[in-house]
Amino acid sequence: MNAHGPFEARYLAFLETITHLRPSLHRYCSRMTGSVLDGEDIVQEALFQAYRKLETFDDSRPLAPWLFRIAHNRCIDFLRRREVRGEADAGALVPDRVMPVDPPGPDLGRAVEHLVLTLPPKERACVLLKDVFEYSLEEIAGLVDSTVGGVKAALKRGRLKLATLPERGAPRREKNADVAQLLHLYVERFNRRDWDGLRDLIAADARLRVADHFGGRVVDSPYFGNYERWTVPWRMAMGEVDGEPVIIRLHREGDGWTPRAVVRLDVMGRQVTRIADYGHCPWVLSAASSVIVGQPSPN
Repeated sequence: MNAHGPFEARYLAFLETITHLRPSLHRYCSRMTGSVLDGEDIVQEALFQAYRKLETFDDSRPLAPWLFRIAHNRCIDFLRRREVRGEADAGALVPDRVMPVDPPGPDLGRAVEHLVLTLPPKERACVLLKDVFEYSLEEIAGLVDSTVGGVKAALKRGRLKLATLPERGAPRREKNADVAQLLHLYVERFNRRDWDGLRDLIAADARLRVADHFGGRVVDSPYFGNYERWTVPWRMAMGEVDGEPVIIRLHREGDGWTPRAVVRLDVMGRQVTRIADYGHCPWVLSAASSVIVGQPSPN
């Protein structure tokens, strides 16, 4: 075996593991952050971080818990940054509609999963890892850097809070008329294939992230040209994913249009500063608790 053999074997095991583990990682990160889009961003960052550390990974350890711990730590960092920025308001964390708890514990229902967003991060993580992903107390202690006793206490507190939580709706995210107008123009020009008009909406130093395929400046990418060369009938439409305004790519299927991908725009002032295209992450749409699609504008 050549000098690169051990790493190549480790890399193949890494690829095989993430192929099966990625939907679970995304589900966990989405529930921890309260956003399927933020959850996917964190998964990508965690996998990139894991790949950079892969050469030093101990082959005698299982990969899955190691990847979960990296993803968990990225979630905690994300929540701390959001708290520092003062952006963790209730509308960003709680879905538009929740179901009553009946009762919390093992086999936590999918609808109830969203209620864990009302818990502090440690309790949230312990309830998810035990009642959704069925990790043992010992495994959870290793993932969240705690003791078995600490995990048991966090589980007890979290489950008690969920059991006493009343059914309630949460306020929707506040609408921003300027952002909505910019998204409308973006969709309109995209559907006309007006690439020059689109570039007028985008800041010169805007960043682009096409999941698992490209990360860099918009001006350095063939992003718009790739869409222009597609032979599959497609349209863009304004929409919402879990209450967040986004662009949704629709494909023509039969007599109608079917949502196939989400594009998230970061806006500052009257310009797009970041484009995140989740076209290569079909699990994002299926993991969303609510998807609202407007009418696609014509070419």
